[in-house]
Amino acid sequence: MFNWLSLVTGLFYIVLGIVVIIYKFFFTILDPGVAYAMGGLLIVYGIFRIYRAVAKIKKSKDEE
Repeated sequence: MFNWLSLVTGLFYIVLGIVVIIYKFFFTILDPGVAYAMGGLLIVYGIFRIYRAVAKIKKSKDEE
């Protein structure tokens, strides 16, 4: 269950990163450079979360 929740969380971070880049807003209005950097970082972190979750799911299926 935790692995699937991690997948959803990763997708949430990716969507949040895209929203930050498009609207340049994250609790306050951001400068374009800061918005692109923060959005990119959120997207990369979301991809990392998804990668870790998929790796754990594959590992748990191999152990069964």
